[in-house]
Amino acid sequence: MIILGIDPGVATIGFGVIDAQRQKNTLLRYGVISTPPKLPLSHRLSLIYADMNELIDTFHPDEMAVEELFFNTNLTTGIAVAHGRGVILLCGEQKQIPTFEYTPMQVKQAVVGYGKAEKRQVMDMTRRLLHMDRIPRPDDAADALAIALCHSRSATSLLNRERVFDPGKYDTR
Repeated sequence: MIILGIDPGVATIGFGVIDAQRQKNTLLRYGVISTPPKLPLSHRLSLIYADMNELIDTFHPDEMAVEELFFNTNLTTGIAVAHGRGVILLCGEQKQIPTFEYTPMQVKQAVVGYGKAEKRQVMDMTRRLLHMDRIPRPDDAADALAIALCHSRSATSLLNRERVFDPGKYDTR
């Protein structure tokens, strides 16, 4: 299963593409989509849309994992990121890619085993799990790879396999 992990934003959007086969994850590509800061927001969103479509058309992911927003103190930045995240979700929907969303705590728990892990710990475990020589840079790309790994671990879990509803099982006659 090809998983596209996305760390949403407007100025910099991290992406990570992995091939998840059972318990083995293989790194395919990672990087960032960048938009020039002086452009109007609408133009930046258009660039994100075009680049996301190109990413999807290049790698044909089976599923996409996107980090949920975490608002800290700067609400203005959070709103712009929400716009970018909306464009990203739209791309996945239009390409009919099942899209899953994870909180930062879920990503940390899945990658490190501790939901309050420090960023450095997540980055180092991402490097180890993908058998990389060094920690991926920039941070947005490393975060996107961690999100993809989180989804890989969640999607391949026995607990998340599709359950088939058997009405006869619940027949009380």
